[in-house]
Amino acid sequence: MAEAHLPEGKATTGAGGDLEVARRLEALRDLSPDELRKEWRRLYRSQPPRLSRDLLVRAIAYRMQELRYGGLSKATSRKLAALVRARVSDDDIGSADTQRIRAGARLVREWRGRTHTIQVTEDGFEYDGRPYSSLSKIAHAITGAHWSGPRFFGLNRKPTASPQDSGDVSAGREDAND
Repeated sequence: MAEAHLPEGKATTGAGGDLEVARRLEALRDLSPDELRKEWRRLYRSQPPRLSRDLLVRAIAYRMQELRYGGLSKATSRKLAALVRARVSDDDIGSADTQRIRAGARLVREWRGRTHTIQVTEDGFEYDGRPYSSLSKIAHAITGAHWSGPRFFGLNRKPTASPQDSGDVSAGREDAND
């Protein structure tokens, strides 16, 4: 786009690509509304929606970074799709203040004298060499009883009472990078 002085094409890899993206993001502030709409068409390959200048700049900046660094993770895409489905069906979306665990983290839980380690993956969890879609399923596999998975692994606790869990001595989380 010659008028906006933004380089055409995909960003290069490595640190030079990072500098190029940073330069392009910085240049967005100086673009006219017409230039922003042109940039939208180039990046999204569709007509720009009627948005404020600020939202256009943000959406274009997001798209530039998405093209350079990659889009949303599979887990985030699934969560967003579930929220959309819940919203469309008028279900309760629930609170967004639940604790998120990043892929690569390990959850460690001792239960009846045995230590259980769960690996968090992009697609869910892995325990004992098998993939699981939820912590509750893993908690059931370990105990044979229904448990709230996040509570079983110490990710959330009842605020008023201390956990009483059949002689368990510890529950915790450790990052894989530690």
